[in-house]
Amino acid sequence: MSNDKLWLEKELSWLSFNSRVLQEAMDKSVPLIERVRFLGIFSNNQDEFFKVRVADVKRRVLIHKEHGGDPKAEDLLHIIQDRVMELGNIFDNTYHELMMALARHNIFLINEEQTSPDQQTWLRTYFKEKVLRHISPILLTSDSDPVSFLKDQYTYLAVKMKKTGHHGQYALIEVPTEHLPRFVPVPSDGNRGKKVLIILDNVIRLCLDDIFSGFFEYDTIAAYSVKMTRDAEFDVSSQMDLTLLEKTSEGLKQRLKALPVRFTYDREMPQAMVQFLTSKLEMSHYDSIMPGGRYHNFKDFIGFPNVGRTYLENYKLPALDCQDFERHQTVFQAISKQDILLYYPYHKFKYMTEMLRQASFDPAVSSIKMNIYRVASQSRVIDSLIDAANNGKRVTVVVELQARFDEAANIKWANRLKDAGVKVLFGLDSLKVHSKLCLITRREGNEQVRYAHIGTGNFNEKTAKIYTDFSLFTRNQEIAAEVDNVFEFIEHPYRRIKFNHLLVSPINSRRYIYRLIDNELTNARAGLPAEITIKINNLVDDGLVQRLYAASQAGVKIRMIVRGMCSLVPGIHGVSDNIQIISIVDRFLEHPRVMMFHNNGNPKVFISSADWMTRNLDHRVEVGTPIYDERLKQQIIDMLEIQFSDTTKARVIDADQRNGYVPRGNRRKIRSQISIYEYLQRLELPTYAE
Repeated sequence: MSNDKLWLEKELSWLSFNSRVLQEAMDKSVPLIERVRFLGIFSNNQDEFFKVRVADVKRRVLIHKEHGGDPKAEDLLHIIQDRVMELGNIFDNTYHELMMALARHNIFLINEEQTSPDQQTWLRTYFKEKVLRHISPILLTSDSDPVSFLKDQYTYLAVKMKKTGHHGQYALIEVPTEHLPRFVPVPSDGNRGKKVLIILDNVIRLCLDDIFSGFFEYDTIAAYSVKMTRDAEFDVSSQMDLTLLEKTSEGLKQRLKALPVRFTYDREMPQAMVQFLTSKLEMSHYDSIMPGGRYHNFKDFIGFPNVGRTYLENYKLPALDCQDFERHQTVFQAISKQDILLYYPYHKFKYMTEMLRQASFDPAVSSIKMNIYRVASQSRVIDSLIDAANNGKRVTVVVELQARFDEAANIKWANRLKDAGVKVLFGLDSLKVHSKLCLITRREGNEQVRYAHIGTGNFNEKTAKIYTDFSLFTRNQEIAAEVDNVFEFIEHPYRRIKFNHLLVSPINSRRYIYRLIDNELTNARAGLPAEITIKINNLVDDGLVQRLYAASQAGVKIRMIVRGMCSLVPGIHGVSDNIQIISIVDRFLEHPRVMMFHNNGNPKVFISSADWMTRNLDHRVEVGTPIYDERLKQQIIDMLEIQFSDTTKARVIDADQRNGYVPRGNRRKIRSQISIYEYLQRLELPTYAE
């Protein structure tokens, strides 16, 4: 069989994932405001897709043209562009459907032409008092270089002023969403039940004369929404005399100057204006030049306000207290009693921040080690680390400066930590540190005792409310010693370190996972039960795909939950008959990585920070851990089974990428994210947990 049929291009698989996100906006069982917000999530995802994935394919095309290499890249680029246009049409139709649905609930998103005289008076006052101070038009001439100053995170209005008998004058206005809300509530002309919103872009359109009149003469003036997306990759300088901090800062400057890969514009824009702008932006026929509607940067719809009834949003699921922690006075007493597993956002993140808070002043604590990939903008994690340093603790923090789109924030945190006396490590130029580790050392009697955290998600209070992730807290001294060895490896990568428990990329993860898969394959060939259950974000590593194909052919039953990209093709006769893959997209982002191997009736269960991608196994520092506590192991197995029983939000991943929902048949309706909450809620009843 052709290898092409055994491997789906990751870019096309990613678009299939984002199509599942768009399905949520189309799903009438989802509360209306949440559907609107899914439009924002879809749009934000598409932006990142162009910045990273499409930009990479474009580079492959250009490299092939110059030096040879990937002859299929150009065909792939055309397929991507066609698929993006198809999804764009679905998006536009869904947007109009949702606007009509909002109107039926007395919520109106109007434009400037739909405003009444009283509303226009109110908006002109709002513009002069709140908006005008943030408006500085940039005039476009034959000498202008918009590539050097346009930002790809912002929406612009391209303005055309025309006076009869003269050439038109073009200008760009940045819509100041960094300073003002994108959605402005407008008085509803006396109808109390009617809720009216207007997008900030349209406030500016209404008041164009207030910006340009008195400076320019024109008979007509019009504004058209445009958005540019740049290549997000940047080269980290190889100059030996620069620190990684300096290299990352320089790389960010390079990203700001990177060439565009996508230009989206209002389809009502005059063609001459389109040609002028695309020429100034140096767009090539390899780039995506896409006509669209009146609005861009739909990512702001993630924060679409609910000005209507509460039932238009998801009902709240209050985060649960963890009785394993609650029964003890300190977190260290709790962890000393037994290993503890939290599952966010079902559990409260406060136990993580409370462990750091207590450690910051506990006289018995001598040191804290932690690695930071992404943290919240107002981070109690950072505050506690600084407090610990101020209290004389030895604090070491590995800050990953190359966390994509968080580089600037992490540079800020690194400088703040260094100023507080924290020992800050930046890891390695060639290896991102993506592990989720924390290690606290306490003196207990005459011993130095280590407490370790190993997780699947970032130490981020904000994302812990919307991402599902596991956190393991343990006093197992062998595990904790190996966590310490990971920090040793990061600081001294030339030292050879052996790991007997942890899966550590790039040291042993690939070999360890291969061995686990091969053990199931051997058992299957021996006629023993053989099963593999995997939950990950992405599966695009060729070696692992081939290993799973081999296991399937040997008779191993393989079940997978893959949220995003999946290059493995299930259901191929004689190759992947024994592989079943589903994807779950719902109110929370499915983020944990979990592995379960049958092991002839003695299951081995692992949680990890690593996806099954080549970069995660070979080019990053990632850490996975076995779950030794039988109680916690069973909880993970139970929750996986709940997800595989989902008859509401689970989609089937197949060769055609159709994203069909798992057939319900005669089974009862199960929405796994809600069922897992109810499962954990029962476990956390004080009488049950004792």
